[in-house]
Amino acid sequence: MTPNAGRLDGKTAIITGGSQGIGRATALRFAGEGASVVVADVNEENGRATVAEIEDAGGEAVFVATDVTEMDDAEALVDAAVDAFGTVDVLVNNAGITRDATLKKMSEEDFDRVVDVNLKGVFNCTKAAVPVMAENGGGRVLNAASIVGRYGNFGQTNYVATKSGVIGMTKTWARELGRDQITVNAVAPGFIDTAMVETVPEKVIGRLEDQTPLGRLGNPEDIANAYLFLASDDAAFITGSVLAVDGGLVL
Repeated sequence: MTPNAGRLDGKTAIITGGSQGIGRATALRFAGEGASVVVADVNEENGRATVAEIEDAGGEAVFVATDVTEMDDAEALVDAAVDAFGTVDVLVNNAGITRDATLKKMSEEDFDRVVDVNLKGVFNCTKAAVPVMAENGGGRVLNAASIVGRYGNFGQTNYVATKSGVIGMTKTWARELGRDQITVNAVAPGFIDTAMVETVPEKVIGRLEDQTPLGRLGNPEDIANAYLFLASDDAAFITGSVLAVDGGLVL
């Protein structure tokens, strides 16, 4: 990671769920391109480790303990970013969880928990960040969707519902916030080699790899690179889009 490489030089980025997986890879990638990074997560140990890695490479970062399901936490997160770095230019709504089960077996508690984190959390953090972006003359909101949010997936009623909802919010906010020069886009990963897929049986992973034209699972850096593009000036005229990063799994 080379700090201040330039594509996000001078920008401040909040990354929720930034302590591991795709969030961690995005935090490192953004810092390597010059952004000051706010790592937001409920996992303090891993979050601070991500910050330390950024700082060791010469970048700037802070950790903020955040439960995205709580509006007070979302507002405190944005306040902490402004206190540390002066503004918020980019928000990556990456925090997410799974609680998989078929409809017949899924509990109300597991349904509600996934909705609270994956959908309400995106609403909370975006609502908190947008006034700062608008006052600053614009910004980027990047939302974690999923290919399953477009096509469904067995045993993921709650997760699919949230990712479909994120896509809907992305398009709505793109219409509402364009006048403030805030672009809103989503990235829809395919199956990515993170802790979230570790519970998937090996034979299922093998089948997914066989069905993917590129012949592999994605890695967190593949998604981080997509977020980087959408956060950069190269994507200044892109809004309301859902970028599939799935190796061609769904064509």
